[in-house]
Amino acid sequence: MAIIGSFTSNGDGFNGMIKTLNLNVKAKMVRPERPSEKGPAFRILAGAVEFGAAWQKTSTEGRDYLSVKLDDPSFPAAIYATLIEVEGTDGLQLIWSRPTRD
Repeated sequence: MAIIGSFTSNGDGFNGMIKTLNLNVKAKMVRPERPSEKGPAFRILAGAVEFGAAWQKTSTEGRDYLSVKLDDPSFPAAIYATLIEVEGTDGLQLIWSRPTRD
């Protein structure tokens, strides 16, 4: 598990940073202009470039979180992460963990 970003609420979305070994961007999450039932709750932008999306979910323990997918042609594969409140920190943390394989 690694924290690859942090965000704060701006009322109708989120502003923050995403940092990995190859990525260091200011990002914002904005609601789509035309939301759909199965579409994402947020689009993720770095400047004017869209490079991800987030869906609202609820854990089995009843905690709300955002399931995030980041993708860009420079990535070897899409990055999947979770945006949640972490006890003892301000704002929300973007947490990535490598998927387990059998």
